[in-house]
Amino acid sequence: MPELTDKVRTRYRVLQRILLHQPIGRRTLAHMVGTTERVLRADVELFKGQGLIDVGPLGMSLTEAGESLMEDLDSVISVLDGRQETERHLEEQLAIDRVVVVGGDSEQDEWSLRELGYSAAHALRAYLQPTCTVAVTGGSTMAAMAEGMPRAPSASSIVVVPARGGLGEQVELLANTIASRLAEKLGGSYRMFHVPDSLSAQTAEQLSQEPAVQEVVEQIRAADIVIHGIGEALTMARRRRLDEATVDLLNGRGAVAEAFGYFFDENGQIVHIMNTVGLRLEDLARIPVVIGVAGGTGKGTAIRAAARAYRIDALITDEGAAQAITGLAQTY
Repeated sequence: MPELTDKVRTRYRVLQRILLHQPIGRRTLAHMVGTTERVLRADVELFKGQGLIDVGPLGMSLTEAGESLMEDLDSVISVLDGRQETERHLEEQLAIDRVVVVGGDSEQDEWSLRELGYSAAHALRAYLQPTCTVAVTGGSTMAAMAEGMPRAPSASSIVVVPARGGLGEQVELLANTIASRLAEKLGGSYRMFHVPDSLSAQTAEQLSQEPAVQEVVEQIRAADIVIHGIGEALTMARRRRLDEATVDLLNGRGAVAEAFGYFFDENGQIVHIMNTVGLRLEDLARIPVVIGVAGGTGKGTAIRAAARAYRIDALITDEGAAQAITGLAQTY
C-alpha cells in the first residue's frame, strides 16, 4: 500500500520537526513541513490523542512516549528512504564499523543540522557507560549534538572534557562551552581547558609543562569516548586564523581535511600540524570509541580523507555528504 508508506513518512516528518524544534507552534510547524494549519490539525489531534505530544502555551513538545516512538521509527524510515543501503555502502567504502545517514544537507538547512546533532547525540548515548570520560571538540556540529542530547533524569558519574583548547571564536562554538552544555544534559561534570587553539611551538611546549595543564591533558588523553567534527581544510585554516604563508602551504600540499589540529590530504596523509595542547592523533589508538560527526555536500572529500587518516568507529553524516562521498568513489 504505497499511500500508507507515504502517510508514515509524512507523520514521521511532522514528529521529527516537533522533536528538533520543541516547543513549536502549529503555524511554524506547518510552514516547516510545507502544509497548511488546517491539514496539519488532523495529525496533531491524532498525536495528542495517542499521547505522543503535549500542547502547551509555548507550543507542541514530544512526550516521553513520543520520543521513544521516534527512536523506534528511525530505522524504519531509514529503510523506506533508502538510507540504510547508503549506510552499508559507506561502511564498506570508508572501513567504518557504523555509519548513520540522516536526511537532507546540513550545509543548506538548519533542520538538517539539528537532525544531524540529534542523531549524533543518540549515537553517543549508545556508547556511554555509567562512569566514563567523554572528550568533545568545538564547532557548530558539536554544538548541535550537545543541544540535541536529551536531559538525563538524574545525576551521573560521566565527565566531559574539551579535546583541545580554543579561545577567540564564538563562545557557543568553543569546546569548553560545548563540554559544559553536554555535561549538564548528561547530569555529569566537566573540566575547562583555557588555552588558545593555535600557539607558537615554544609557547605550546611551555604550557605543556604547567602542572594544571598537564592534569587536564592527561584526563583528555585517557578519555573513553571521543566525539569530534571533521572540517574542510581551508575553511578551518581561516577559522583558526592561520597566516597566509600557512594557508599557501596547505594549498600547495593539497590539504582537504582538518581534525584535532591536523591537516590531511585526500589520501589521509598529514600535511601540516598546528601547535596545540590537547588530544593528539596518536592518542586515538588508545581510546576505545572514536565518533566522527560531519555533514554537508562540501564535507565529502574531508570525511573520506579523515577516514583514511585515523580510525573512526562510528560516523554520523547526512545525505549531502553521503552522495558526495559516493560520487568520489564512482569517479575514482
